[in-house]
Amino acid sequence: MSAQLVARFPSGMLSLAFLLHIERIHHSYGAAGLVLAAMSIGQAIAGPLTSRWMGVWGMRTVLVLTATICVTALGVIAYAPKLPVPVYMAVGLIAGLSYPPIQPAVRTIYPKMVNSKQLTPLFSLDASAQELIWVAGPVITTFVATQISPVVAITLAIAFMVGGGIWFVTSPAVGRVRIPRSKRKIGAVLLRPPVLLATVCGFLLVGACAAIEAAVVATFGHDSPDSGFVLAIFAIGSLIGGLALGHLPIGPWALARRMFIMFIGMALAAASLNFWWLALMLALSGIGIAPALAVMFTIVSASVKFSETAEAYGWIGTGQLIGAALGSAAAGFMIDGFDAHGGIWVAVAFALLGFVIPIIFRRAHPDLRGKDASPIPDTEPIQSIRP
Repeated sequence: MSAQLVARFPSGMLSLAFLLHIERIHHSYGAAGLVLAAMSIGQAIAGPLTSRWMGVWGMRTVLVLTATICVTALGVIAYAPKLPVPVYMAVGLIAGLSYPPIQPAVRTIYPKMVNSKQLTPLFSLDASAQELIWVAGPVITTFVATQISPVVAITLAIAFMVGGGIWFVTSPAVGRVRIPRSKRKIGAVLLRPPVLLATVCGFLLVGACAAIEAAVVATFGHDSPDSGFVLAIFAIGSLIGGLALGHLPIGPWALARRMFIMFIGMALAAASLNFWWLALMLALSGIGIAPALAVMFTIVSASVKFSETAEAYGWIGTGQLIGAALGSAAAGFMIDGFDAHGGIWVAVAFALLGFVIPIIFRRAHPDLRGKDASPIPDTEPIQSIRP
C-alpha cells in the first residue's frame, strides 16, 4: 500500500502544478483547464487498454513502459520554452495516454492478498489512505510553486512517479499475482450494471472535485498558499469519512447516502468564498468522498470475474478522468466568466447528479450486507450426472 501511494502521489500534484504553470505562462485559467482536460482525456482513453494489457504482457512490463513515456512528456511540459496552448495540449495528451495504471494494478492485487471478509475494509482503508495524496499533494505543490516555481513543483511530481514506480514494480506482490487474460471483448465488462454505475458515479464525483480545485485556486490566486491549505482540509475530511464510515455494511442505498454528504457540503460552500467557510464546508463535503469510492470499488469487485477486474477498474478510472477533464475545463471557463463562484457552481451541479443517479438506478447497486465481496472465480466446479 505504501509503495502504490508514493507512485500515485503525482496525481495529487500535477493538476495544481499544471494549472499554475500554464496560467502563469498564458494568463488564462481557461487555457490551463484545456491542458488539464487533454491529459485527463489521454488517461481516460488509455485506462481500459493499459489495464487489459497487464493480463497479456504482465504488470511490470506495462508499468515500466508507460512510466518511461509519461515522465518524458511531463519533462517537456515543465522545461520546454513557452509553447502554444495546442502544443501543450498535445503533450498533455501523450502524458495522459502513457500514465502508469497503478490504481487498476493494486485494486486487482488486493483480492489475492486478503480473505473475503477483509476485502471491503481493505478497500475502505485504501480509499482513506489515498487521501494522504490529496492532503499533502496540494500543500506541497502550492508551496513549491508559489515560493519557488511551478516548474520545480512538476519536477518534484516526476521524482515521486519515478521513485514510487520503482518501489511498486519491485514489490513481491506485483510479481506473485498474474492476471488471467480476459476472454471477452474490451468494453464487455461495462454491460454489468454495477460496473457502469460505479463508472458514471466516479465520473461525477471526480468532476465535482476537479471543479472545486480550480475554484479554490482561483479564489486565492496563484501566489497564495491558502488554496493548498483549503484543498488539504478538503482531503482530511475525506480521510476522516473513510475511517469513520468504511466499516459500515454496503446496502443498495450506500452510494447515494455518501454522495449526498459530498453534495450538501459543496452546495453550502457556494455561499461564501471566505477561507474558513470554504475550509469547513469542504471538510464536510469530503466526509462522503472516500466512503463513496470504497463502495464503488467493492461493488465492482463483487460483480466481475478476476480476469475482468483490471479492465473494470480501468473503466472506472476512465470515468473519473473524463470527469476531471470536463470538470476542470467547465470550471476554468466559468471562472473566467463569473470568477471563482462559477467553478463552485459547476462542482455543485456534478455533485447533485452524483447523488441523484444512484437513487434512480439503485437496482444496479448490489446489496452486499453479509455477502462475499471477492471477484467471481474464472473457473467454477460443475456438477456431472453419473450414468
